[in-house]
Amino acid sequence: MFFIAYRQMTARKLQTFLTLLGIVFGSIAYIVISGVLLGFRVYLLEQLVNNDAHIKITPKVEIITPEKVYPLLYPDNKDISWFVPPSGKRDNSELRNAAHWFAILKDDEDIEAFSRQFSIRAIVSKGTQSDAAKLVGVEPYKHSRVTNISENIVTGKYSDLGETGSKIIIGEGLSENLGIRLNDTIFLSSGMGKTLPFKVVGSFRTGNKGIDDSVCYASLNDVQLLNRTSGKISTISIRLKDVNKVKIKTKEWSRLNLESVESWEDTNASFLTIFKMQDTIRYSVTIAILVISGFGIYNILNVLINQKKREIAILRSIGFESKDINLIFLIQGVILGLVGSILGMLVGYLICLKLSTISFSSPYLSTKTGKMLISYDLKIYFQAFFLAIFSTLLASILPARSAGKLQPIEIIRGEL
Repeated sequence: MFFIAYRQMTARKLQTFLTLLGIVFGSIAYIVISGVLLGFRVYLLEQLVNNDAHIKITPKVEIITPEKVYPLLYPDNKDISWFVPPSGKRDNSELRNAAHWFAILKDDEDIEAFSRQFSIRAIVSKGTQSDAAKLVGVEPYKHSRVTNISENIVTGKYSDLGETGSKIIIGEGLSENLGIRLNDTIFLSSGMGKTLPFKVVGSFRTGNKGIDDSVCYASLNDVQLLNRTSGKISTISIRLKDVNKVKIKTKEWSRLNLESVESWEDTNASFLTIFKMQDTIRYSVTIAILVISGFGIYNILNVLINQKKREIAILRSIGFESKDINLIFLIQGVILGLVGSILGMLVGYLICLKLSTISFSSPYLSTKTGKMLISYDLKIYFQAFFLAIFSTLLASILPARSAGKLQPIEIIRGEL
């Protein structure tokens, strides 16, 4: 059967080549598009997951409404009306149940590390230059276990931050805007007390321009001192041993109803939506290409059956059954699918290798290597292989069935 199928394919080389080309292009398109999109996704997930905590515990935002204020101010009077109804939110920037959370987190085996933080808005000044920034007070060692901030340091050392000593690490963009260099002294003010000097012991680059242009890190004690809020913390940052348990732990802790518990997935929901859109696009493009090549296979096999009617009649006359004729044309579809998908995977892999050498000139668009990130996940190649086989088999079934239904006597009469 294989020999007959092979001879019929090689007898029409141009038709076979064009059919094969459609399958190859479909496989290449899927591998290249998937490699680029998934590679960029890996980079983004690295930024989203490891540049920050997996889960953050923060104070609940309490919105003030007349319904909430009324029973507190006038519990016995129901006839009060407001000229200007209360609105806004309560000043609740401090974790009120921090000690309770510490007790919970210390006994949880799913937690790799957690760190206290206190964030404030501050004015950063050097000479006549000043800019607003988010100043994050951290416990340096614990914070380095929760995020990969130490890997993003471009000048200085993260370990130099220390637990106290009025030292600071600033974003690279903010450093450039204010002309700040390593070991410079800058002045910070939170509006709550005196302006204090801080020594710059490093700068960092996350690749996120919004963070690099506006965020600074100092020790928790120093930020509390600057803001005159000793012992106050605003966030508990948590890193899990298994990031896939984020949803489970978030739901579990949210039931305690103590504070606001938010995972990295909640914070970056818009990015995850973009990932779903990317998947839809790459599947749609690939399926469209494979559908077109499938129609090509269908049409070519139909033409081939009409051209090979006399041979089919001879095969049926010498004892070949309908299922044997079906099998011959299905074998042709399988051969085209196998050869086309293998060639497509090889060429797609080579194109991905070439794309991975492309450099980015902007530090905010580049990876740590400065090159385009390409995913070589084996799942991409398996999916491309099975999509090609499936499309060719599907396109071969109808022509194969029509060939199997041909009767020798009808073919001979048609030839007369």
